[in-house]
Amino acid sequence: MATLLIIDDNETLREGAASVVRKMGHTAVLAASGAEGLGAFKAQVPDMILTDLKMEGADGIEVLDKIRADDPDAVVMIMTGFGSVKTAVEAMKKGAYDFIEKPFSPDVLRAKVTAGLALREERKKMERVSQLADVREADASARFAEAPRQGERRKVKGILGKSAAMEAVFKSIEKVAATDATVYIHGESGTGKELVARAIHDLSARRDQPFVGVNCAAIPPTLLESELFGHERGAFTGAVKRKLGRFELAQGGTLFLDEIGDVPLEMQAKLLRALQEKQIERVGGEAPVNVDVRVVSATHRDITQMVTAGTFREDLLYRLHIIPVELPPLRERGDDIAVLAQHFLEKLAPRTNVKVRGFDEGCLAALRAYRWPGNVRELENVIEQALVFAEGERLSADDLPALLGTLKPSVAAPAEQLPPEDDARTLDEILEGLEKALILRAYQKAQGTKTETARRLGIKTSALYYKLAKYKIE
Repeated sequence: MATLLIIDDNETLREGAASVVRKMGHTAVLAASGAEGLGAFKAQVPDMILTDLKMEGADGIEVLDKIRADDPDAVVMIMTGFGSVKTAVEAMKKGAYDFIEKPFSPDVLRAKVTAGLALREERKKMERVSQLADVREADASARFAEAPRQGERRKVKGILGKSAAMEAVFKSIEKVAATDATVYIHGESGTGKELVARAIHDLSARRDQPFVGVNCAAIPPTLLESELFGHERGAFTGAVKRKLGRFELAQGGTLFLDEIGDVPLEMQAKLLRALQEKQIERVGGEAPVNVDVRVVSATHRDITQMVTAGTFREDLLYRLHIIPVELPPLRERGDDIAVLAQHFLEKLAPRTNVKVRGFDEGCLAALRAYRWPGNVRELENVIEQALVFAEGERLSADDLPALLGTLKPSVAAPAEQLPPEDDARTLDEILEGLEKALILRAYQKAQGTKTETARRLGIKTSALYYKLAKYKIE
């Protein structure tokens, strides 16, 4: 159903045209003058405008000019009497869609209205495509895993993993994608929340429609409403033309609201209304716009704790938290670290260091031992840094720049740090743990060479063999 604005100072013709439009199943908004019509246009944002050419005050040409200045894609049809066809043709040169000569039959009006609305839909589609392209370019994020490698477990496009923790995630994605329910993804920063949201979209019935993402934490609170709901021309300083928001750009598809926990309280109320009513209002607009989107939200924050603290609306949480998906941190995905590291090496080596082919055991041991507070994103950064400085064909622990800072403490458990006061271990157990960590660090630095490891530790090789067996260091 569309909305048509009919502007004519002749009541009989105005009501007649409205009757035809309503019988077609559309809504007709009537105006008896050009000035009244321009006011109705700003209030209603119609899909098509029919305006008489000759009227007191603002005539059809003036109405056309002002409407086109406000919305260059507006579909305007001129209604003209006999003898004014030349002027109507001039109006078409100024951007009118078509003209219809009075008196006209219902059949002719229906045909022209149908064609005009089809044009409007095409223009709206092109506008969405254009703005969506801008959004995707601005929000472009790297994806990985274009193709699975032998021995890998990959059930979902774009996501690598064979650990038990990721198996649970894969199963959740497959079940969720088969529905149209709202999804809430929780996980630490860098765990791949957007990849999961995209996978849900790609496996859903909405796969052929847009996937639109927005990082709510990256947009200033004063601009967030405009980004989500769009704005009309002149709504604020700098709003030189109408802009569609992310809700409209995602029409028929999936809207991914990343870092939903960073949305201000005032904006949460408007977001809740949009989800409940399935309607939005552009900033500066007065007419609601129907939207059909599947919402997937995500955050690294503890939303339930925010609800308790009064910084997140409980009713919005219930609206978003229909189906939860929990993403495990990388430190709980030990079996996946080597798989992901190899993928990043193959992805990054062509533009950083083509001679590197893989990892030695010391490097892989260091990667597995690290806690990865930045998760998968941090792992990719570490591999890229290592490739830049590596000289051999295989990356070693010494090639990992982070070993100089963040990686080294977690691998070696430095002796300078005393155990916590509540540590229940005995002195022998603490000393054995420290000895094992020191041996492991030296073994990694020696790239698995036992004689070099013994030299670094200042002990005999036979003593090293004993300790390697004691601590089960391969």
